[in-house]
Amino acid sequence: MTATLPVSVESEIFYPSADGQPVAETYDHLYALLTTLEVLKQYLANRQATVLANQFLYYAQGFPKLRVAPDVMVIFDVAPGGRDNYKVWEEGQVPTVIFEMTSFGTKGQDEIFKKTLYEQLGVKEYWLFDPKGEWVEQQLRGYRLRGEIYEPIQDRRSEPLQLRLVVEGRLIGFHREDTGEKLLIPNELAEALRQEVLARQQAEELVEQERQRAEQERQRAEQAELQIEQLKARLRSLNVDPDTIE
Repeated sequence: MTATLPVSVESEIFYPSADGQPVAETYDHLYALLTTLEVLKQYLANRQATVLANQFLYYAQGFPKLRVAPDVMVIFDVAPGGRDNYKVWEEGQVPTVIFEMTSFGTKGQDEIFKKTLYEQLGVKEYWLFDPKGEWVEQQLRGYRLRGEIYEPIQDRRSEPLQLRLVVEGRLIGFHREDTGEKLLIPNELAEALRQEVLARQQAEELVEQERQRAEQERQRAEQAELQIEQLKARLRSLNVDPDTIE
């Protein structure tokens, strides 16, 4: 169910893209937000979808004060790429999955107001991640829409994303359901790239070493052949047929 509030006429209504508030409460919350954003952006890079972070979600046309800024939201069936803000009535889709990096200070907002709002808007999954473990048991809690009501997610699976979620310290780890492969965070991607470059360099060095060895063998063979020819020439100069010498 999508609970948008359309109006028939809208004249020059301003929908801000910022409110001057900090992106996240602490470094841990910011890091969890940014890594989740980057991992999901990479994962959905070839899909008709977008992943936005800490940007206003406007859900009622003509009412710019009716807005919320999810930490990370995934929207399917829209054009890829970033937006300064997201207006449901323009895009034609509500977010499919939303993540909030919660804390004890935002518990009421995240667990009551936002949960109720996202449920009414028809957001299929809502995840609460508590990087510091301040109030969410085992740091991660999810809700999945069944009909028009959120039910707790027991298996830590995201059905729309086809990913399994695990807690990795103060980050959410994402694993593909089809292959079990872990989606790498940016520093892991950088390390994997470094290892790949190193392996390629080592392979190229081995190829070069083998080429040099083969060249040395060729040169030794040529030198041996030259010495044999020189010996034969010497024997002929002494009127000795080289072919008669065993």
